[in-house]
Amino acid sequence: MASHYIGRFAPSPTGPLHFGSIITAVASYADARAHHGEWLLRIEDVDEPRTVPGSADDILRTLEALGFEWSGEVMYQTRRKEAYAAALQQLEKNHLTYRCTCTRSELQALSDNSIYPGLCAHKHRPKNGDHAVRLRVADKPVSLVDAVMGPYQRHLKNEVGDFVIRRRDGLFAYQLAVVVDDAYQGITHIVRGADLLDSTPRQIYLQQCLNYTTPDYLHLPLAINSEGEKLSKQTCAPHIKTESTVLFDALNFLGQQAPAELEHESCEIIWQWAITNWQHTAIPKNNQLPPSGYIV
Repeated sequence: MASHYIGRFAPSPTGPLHFGSIITAVASYADARAHHGEWLLRIEDVDEPRTVPGSADDILRTLEALGFEWSGEVMYQTRRKEAYAAALQQLEKNHLTYRCTCTRSELQALSDNSIYPGLCAHKHRPKNGDHAVRLRVADKPVSLVDAVMGPYQRHLKNEVGDFVIRRRDGLFAYQLAVVVDDAYQGITHIVRGADLLDSTPRQIYLQQCLNYTTPDYLHLPLAINSEGEKLSKQTCAPHIKTESTVLFDALNFLGQQAPAELEHESCEIIWQWAITNWQHTAIPKNNQLPPSGYIV
């Protein structure tokens, strides 16, 4: 692991930032700055059909208004397709992939769980056909020790199956893109929501296949609504108002016990306190309801 801390925030431009997004931004930024590290910004627009025009610019404006300062230029995944193709070619060269023509409806008819049964693993599918590309997984567990959630392990072959790294529509899958980008940017610490904890063993396995260094991971509790659903665009989470007390509220959601007199202070003063007093060990493990203004 590199001695210099490099963290990142990587939102998808599918709409404005909401409270759940800000929790991740605040935690990743505070953790990086508390370690005198860099904080990079990446727009994860690899899933182009889901991108909402103007969202990326809106995200940047919101972060700037809240006092976030990122290092270097913003990375956009849509500009990184050659890098993903090169990684895929490396995996293919090492005989770690195969082409898959299974449709979603075919898989749903076979099983009621999400474990891919390897139907195409030993079949020859033509390169020019309509197909996805899957990564062959090893018959062994993949483990990590998360800085908040503790030890976590998945046996990919038994619990996930060979997973897609390039989709049938030709777009590269999130799992491949994020691993390639983290390695390219030299990311040493990944701070993100616990909804992505399940993806982490897949990403670690991909890192191993590509001879990349594995970063340290810290997964955060999720902000949920009264139905127990993660705050998201799909659950109609309200977008963030930059004149609100969102930084103060996010710090308290993260267990940092910001003093009450900070609530209406400037972003600059709140950040000074947050970086000086940041304790990742205070972050709770359990998902929580946010303050009432952040849910509908």
